[in-house]
Amino acid sequence: MAPRGAGPARVLALALALAAVALVSWAREPRGALWPGQGCAALGRCCPGRDPTCAARGPPRCFCDQACGAVRDCCADYARACPAVSCIVAEWSGWSRCVKPCQLSYRVRQRHVLQEPRNGGALCPPLEERAGCVEYRNRQGVECQQSLLPALITTGSYGKERKKRGVPKEQETVGYCVQFRLGPIPGSCRQVRAPHAQWMRYLTQGHMVCVRCEWPAQNTRSQRCYGDGGGAGGNQLLLWQAAGHPRCRGTWERLGQLRNCSCPEVHSLIFI
Repeated sequence: MAPRGAGPARVLALALALAAVALVSWAREPRGALWPGQGCAALGRCCPGRDPTCAARGPPRCFCDQACGAVRDCCADYARACPAVSCIVAEWSGWSRCVKPCQLSYRVRQRHVLQEPRNGGALCPPLEERAGCVEYRNRQGVECQQSLLPALITTGSYGKERKKRGVPKEQETVGYCVQFRLGPIPGSCRQVRAPHAQWMRYLTQGHMVCVRCEWPAQNTRSQRCYGDGGGAGGNQLLLWQAAGHPRCRGTWERLGQLRNCSCPEVHSLIFI
């Protein structure tokens, strides 16, 4: 006959033995293995940032939030159940008109988000870019009266992008090219990062550049562009400024005027 009180002792011993077996079995599980009902897939959630409530069942307790990678407490199936999704953006729109006419202003192009980033994916790049520009007619189509000095220049590709609405047929082919030799170039010209401003990096002291004068920068009365140096004396240093980057400015010497520009693309500019 068992001693009185032996029943509860046996139950406790049996419970401890089963717990020990369970612990040994869990310890022998392959690294990253999950028991039924564990992990992010079972939780059915993938949370942004650090979220203490985004925890899956244990043992051990693990998390399915975006910060778990840095804290090193992700569930074993986090990468599979919560894959990183990077931001996806649309193509750039076309450039807008200048924000303000009859003065040095800027134009804008934009793009929108197609896919927001999730689970630590790459963040979205800038959604707006600006570039310098000038419009020589106001919104009513009347020619601006003031002159703009120094000469405002930008990359020659701007001439292809510039919309030529309402241009008289004869104005489409009228234009000329001016050659200049560049003086000292400030370091700020090489500190640009925007893709549309990379042309400034190629401005080098002593190099020759070709600057195209065409409508609408070309004054309808004088048929010249402001700052082209047409009335300058020999060896006179003239001023130029990169549109959209006031600190990128300097001097150049007018070498002569041609009908067409023949400089390399990186040294082909346009008055604006």
